Amino acid sequence: MAIHYEKEVGSSSVEQLFVYESGNEMAAYAAQQINYHVMGYFPISPSTEVAQYLDLMKANGHHDIKLIPSDGEHSSAGICFGASTAGGRVFNATSANGYMFMLEQMPVQSGSRFPMVMNLVCRSISGPLNIHGDHSDLYFSLNTGWPILMCRDPQSVYDMNLIALKLAEHQDVRLPVLVASDGYFTSHQKRRVQVFAHREDVYKLVGEKPPEGYANTLDRENPITVGPYMNEPDYINNKYQQSQAMYNAGEVFEEIAKEYKQLTGREYEMLDMYRMDDAEVAVFLLNSASEIIKDVVDQLRTQGIKAGSIAPNMIRPFPQKQIAEALKHVKAITVGDRADSYGAHGGNMVNEVKAALFTYGNTTTQVVSRIYGLGGKEFYAEDGHQLFKLAIEAVEKGAVEVAFDYYGHTVGEASKAPQRVLKPMRFEDLKTGLITVKKDEETGKLSVRIPPLRSLTKKPKRLAPGHGACPGCGIFSGLETFFKGIEGDIIALYHTGCAMVTTTGYPYSAHKATYIHNLFQNGAATLSGVVEMFWERKRRGELDHLGLKEDFTFVMVTGDGGMDIGMGPAIGAAMRNHKMIIIEYDNEGYMNTGAQQSYSTPIGNRTSTSNIGTNQQGKTTQHKDTAQIMVATNIPYVFTGSEAFPQDLVKKAAKAQYYAQNEGLVYGKILIACPLNWLSNDNEGTQIVNAAVETCFFPLYEVEHGCTNITHNPETKNNKVELREWLKWMGKTRHLLKPENEAAYLSFQNEVDRRWNVLKAKHENPYL
Repeated sequence: MAIHYEKEVGSSSVEQLFVYESGNEMAAYAAQQINYHVMGYFPISPSTEVAQYLDLMKANGHHDIKLIPSDGEHSSAGICFGASTAGGRVFNATSANGYMFMLEQMPVQSGSRFPMVMNLVCRSISGPLNIHGDHSDLYFSLNTGWPILMCRDPQSVYDMNLIALKLAEHQDVRLPVLVASDGYFTSHQKRRVQVFAHREDVYKLVGEKPPEGYANTLDRENPITVGPYMNEPDYINNKYQQSQAMYNAGEVFEEIAKEYKQLTGREYEMLDMYRMDDAEVAVFLLNSASEIIKDVVDQLRTQGIKAGSIAPNMIRPFPQKQIAEALKHVKAITVGDRADSYGAHGGNMVNEVKAALFTYGNTTTQVVSRIYGLGGKEFYAEDGHQLFKLAIEAVEKGAVEVAFDYYGHTVGEASKAPQRVLKPMRFEDLKTGLITVKKDEETGKLSVRIPPLRSLTKKPKRLAPGHGACPGCGIFSGLETFFKGIEGDIIALYHTGCAMVTTTGYPYSAHKATYIHNLFQNGAATLSGVVEMFWERKRRGELDHLGLKEDFTFVMVTGDGGMDIGMGPAIGAAMRNHKMIIIEYDNEGYMNTGAQQSYSTPIGNRTSTSNIGTNQQGKTTQHKDTAQIMVATNIPYVFTGSEAFPQDLVKKAAKAQYYAQNEGLVYGKILIACPLNWLSNDNEGTQIVNAAVETCFFPLYEVEHGCTNITHNPETKNNKVELREWLKWMGKTRHLLKPENEAAYLSFQNEVDRRWNVLKAKHENPYL
């Protein structure tokens, strides 16, 4: 994080500096000034940068926060909840589906009354998948029991993160607090921001440590029970106390805001109102769009129109009384919601505004509801003029003609429906007959024969050219090599990840076979549902009319860390032994969200959340052996493969298809190159993954019914080399070859050797 300082201007009672940074950077900057105890996190765009910046700061010794990379957002929420019960300060950041995945934990935290601060960098919720900003995730937070502070620009992201902690820990509140900013609009927007110059002044505001007197799980003199089973009438009493704490949060926020204004000169009233004193028409918007609308207000004022705007700085508790007061003399208001509350005749905010008016007896202000800006659709001044036009028309006509609608959408036309470009692949082309798989009835092992690979070049590719992968990406060369060994029709499911997002930009798709998408954490369960529906419908005779010549082969493609967050469902599918293949392309990180560390990232590797600095030299733990985890589930077949050894991979694919169609679940792992994030040359991917095999970092083997068979042994071919012969190819690992990092290198080499020796022992003994 590069901070560019300017001298303070204006007046305040503490020394401040100006920096030029984004909303995400300011969330991280506030967190490192507070110096939280723990942050449990999992990467998801656009909030990922918060953890990245904190990791980079830690690598250079700027804070002491324990950063804990989790296996998914649900776990990150659990980490944070557990840490908060232990009496320290806790921080987190997430977005969209990540927030949805942790949603179950949100009421647990607030209902147990343990403070923490979490930044929600707002983004569209799937489906369909969209990574850009709206408020569909934010609206799910409204009923979780967390006070919610709103941030319209990077300055308010910084300020609200400081205010949030003081609010959360206040004796009359004691609730976790959510700080919401707009994904990409605010999170990545660079602005000049004024910050506290000294950490000591931050501590004067929030305290150097959490307040004394709160029960915590580390107090041996006062053992407590956290989260007991609670019957009636205690449960309703608990909820009443929580409700009172939420309303207290509104009053406490106003107290803290006054103190903050005295310190910094920056004011955060419950409502950010612009030219509302005599306004007759108004627009209500949240966060970043509320700044743009102010220019529209000024333009309308020059035309003699008494316009004004309202944006709340807090939406939980909802500032009902303040809004009713602000709209007392307003004739009409347009409320813009950046998410729909489907079936409720308006988004959440418009219905809360209507409730405020009704509660305080205002029956004259006309209310117009419009859903706008979904999926990151930009909001411009001309859009603001259109929202004001709706309110002005309501005043002129004395009524709202269309109370609820979308704004900025295009109604679909049947004539413009996407047309099929590629004809479905012919079964006759996909079933070459050149690959044979036979089972030895005595040994139970499979015998596979494949032709020279050039004979398979006429076989259609499962993916069409024109996808958006980076130059040199190994995903599709690896997958296509694997698919050469699969005969006949497939149905494929792809987890979210690079392979998914680069092939399915609507209305186009690079997939020539039937394709399904689901999120990281649930792909295996989803495909297992498809598999079981196929077999059940086939049993009932419902598919006879389709003329299937052979059964489908069902393949789930995962990667980009998908076997971290998706590990549990994958193991569940394995234990149920569905007839399907899980193929993992391992690029050693969460590459689709910006190269964060995964559990598959090897020790010492540089990622955006395992940075290189004076206090840190890459990832500190060894990589997860996914293949061996899946072996432990006792599925029929597990294998590893590499495009550098294509014959080996095609043979294993043929075996995988046999087992998946006849016996049960198959797992395969392919190491693939990621030049962009490995910091390697685009044209060297095959050499790099070949070196990974020859060093025995990525050994090639298979496990059939529990028996291990090494399919390529570099030692017997005199090709085995030291780990450094692989690491030298990649910028993310070259630092390990420096003398000062010899200890980390040796730790890595020793672990690779240990795992290789274990594998050889299993190869030699069928009972291991």
